[in-house]
Amino acid sequence: MEYTKQEIIRLVEEEDVEFIRLQFTDMFGTLKNVAITSSQLEKALDNKCMFDGSSIEGFVRIEESDMYLYPDLKSFTIFPWKPQQGKVARLICDVYKADRTPFEGDPRYILRRAINEASEMGYTFNVGPECEFFLFNTDNNGAPTTESFDMAGYFDLGPVDLGEEVRRDMVLNLEEMGFEIEASHHEVAPAQHEIDFKYEEAMHTADNIMTFKLAVKSIAKRHGMCATFMPKPKFGVCGSGMHINMSLFKDGKNAFEDSSDRHGLSKIAYHFIAGIMEHMKGMTAITNPLVNSYKRLVPGFEAPTYIAWSATNRSPLIRIPAAHGSSTRIELRCPDPTGNPYLVLAVCLAAGLDGIKRELTPKGEVCCNIFELTEEEQKELGIESLPCNLMDAITEMEKSEFVQEVLGNHTGTKYLKAKKKEWQEYITQVSGWEIDQYLSKY
Repeated sequence: MEYTKQEIIRLVEEEDVEFIRLQFTDMFGTLKNVAITSSQLEKALDNKCMFDGSSIEGFVRIEESDMYLYPDLKSFTIFPWKPQQGKVARLICDVYKADRTPFEGDPRYILRRAINEASEMGYTFNVGPECEFFLFNTDNNGAPTTESFDMAGYFDLGPVDLGEEVRRDMVLNLEEMGFEIEASHHEVAPAQHEIDFKYEEAMHTADNIMTFKLAVKSIAKRHGMCATFMPKPKFGVCGSGMHINMSLFKDGKNAFEDSSDRHGLSKIAYHFIAGIMEHMKGMTAITNPLVNSYKRLVPGFEAPTYIAWSATNRSPLIRIPAAHGSSTRIELRCPDPTGNPYLVLAVCLAAGLDGIKRELTPKGEVCCNIFELTEEEQKELGIESLPCNLMDAITEMEKSEFVQEVLGNHTGTKYLKAKKKEWQEYITQVSGWEIDQYLSKY
């Protein structure tokens, strides 16, 4: 919703809002905030609130630490799960440097650059995410566990679905914050859930994903539970993904639609698909950023591992949903909800636009179940695989000049450095599995 400064000041006074969180994200998509009282609101709306950027992952050095927060007035909302007296509101902010120029490492700035490129080509980028998560019990101290009494499966309902009431509370709170919730349901794995909200323009969607995750975690905690977006928190069950449904609009019409095509797709849509497929390996460290992400991306648990597309089955990376007309879209199935949504959407959009500019053509549709093909059959069809672990993904990202250009030198360099460190820390750990397998045997 569009607000003026005066309208926000009036709402804060009328609704008895005492605290306003000025929110932004770090390089990894972790939500950060500076909390101010209502007495400081006017100062914040005049872009005069500063913070120390040297303490934020992927931001700046200590000698250039002063940074400003510029609130996006459209993002103002009051948290409905907070106390009715002394309410808490938030504003999502852009990050600016001390010289009042945009900070090139701000994830919103990186996405805005890609959106501006699309706009120059006449396109608006619309995105609808499908966010999955697990609801687990907490221990006696309130700490999260991976335990749950829920044994429900796909689309089950109460009383088998023990998370039904929690999910209902989440939906009602999200709707009160302005979300249009299209569906909510129990997912495939025990204790796994999904809440889908309507597509929006890309920046709004990225903001919504950050808000969604905060709301889900906050409301779960209110119910004495832990919500986690970790891709694969339990062995032997499906992990959590964040499928991305994408379309381009031009002159008010869906640029992906062409009723004369057997799949209802335009040449623009096919070019967009080809662009994503060409750059996917280099993008994977962004769409699937954790060591744990690659434990979800294994055959047998519905997550895609092969770079292919299809309108008839769900084993490839890109699926074409059956909806046509203005709802025509493509669905990228590999991202998980731990990815920084601003960076994920930036690389997806930039890759698709590159496919359009170069008029790329995707390899042929794969109509069979790729998981049942032999390696030789996959090679004959020209099907490549996603990176199989974080280090492979880092290597592909480092080789991709395209992805580095989308992220910019600042974020690209710092992101690679941080992820290499994360991988090194992981491979030097001694796991419980190793102890169980080797300690008594050798």
